[in-house]
Amino acid sequence: MHELRSKIEEAVRAIRRHSARSPRVGIILGTGLGGLAAQIESSQAIPYASVPYFPASTVESHAGQLVCGKLRGVDVIAMEGRFHFYEGYSMQEVTFPVRVMRALGVEILIVTNAAGGMNPHHDLADLVIIEDHINLMGDNPLRGPNDAALGPRFPDMSHPYDRPLMALAQQTALELGIPCRKGVFVAVAGPNLETRAEYRMLRSMGADLVGMSTVPEVIVAAHAGLRVLGFSIVTDLCLPDALEPADIKQIIEVAGRGGERLSRLIPHILEKLEQV
Repeated sequence: MHELRSKIEEAVRAIRRHSARSPRVGIILGTGLGGLAAQIESSQAIPYASVPYFPASTVESHAGQLVCGKLRGVDVIAMEGRFHFYEGYSMQEVTFPVRVMRALGVEILIVTNAAGGMNPHHDLADLVIIEDHINLMGDNPLRGPNDAALGPRFPDMSHPYDRPLMALAQQTALELGIPCRKGVFVAVAGPNLETRAEYRMLRSMGADLVGMSTVPEVIVAAHAGLRVLGFSIVTDLCLPDALEPADIKQIIEVAGRGGERLSRLIPHILEKLEQV
């Protein structure tokens, strides 16, 4: 039960050798969000290979490094590239960086992703604040013995996404003139995209967005007592009656457009954190 804690402590010591900062905010950057990392001031980049027990990111467009520094005066640590269940990693490996962020002092986790939009009111490159989620990945990062020093055996999930942070994000987007919706995200194991019948099923369950990440990290964040703010960028339209074959190059291009909007929004949210 104490093995995970020992691994976390070892990873923290390795990061401290590169940066002595105590970040308040952790950021997980999905596809298209590299521009946000470039805004971090006095930054230090730490390759994942330098951090014990961090897996290697195998996804194209994921840089595979931690970036520590200040963003609009707030100490942050950002992951340029996340780990996915479909890459073959366990749920515990996928979520290990969240544990490490918490041990470094992080109180707020901002998690982002590229997602398929199933709500007919969504358009390509739209930003969507995640207000709730559905876990259909077939696994859970909290399975197994629980270390009470890391969190409770049965963490509450009535509000996994922080309501005051969501309200702040909506208000900030409105002030900046950035269209920003709210929606429910469903996580699936991947790596294949969904069939028409699966999109119909997911939509009928109440989901607006579908992707292959985020939910495991949010579950562990809730277990660790972190406040969470989540965003999806709609990178492809998943409407069963008008479904076209996925074009990965186009998805990455759309993610970049949405990422530009999110890279403007998040720094302004950080400026106002003291309001919530």
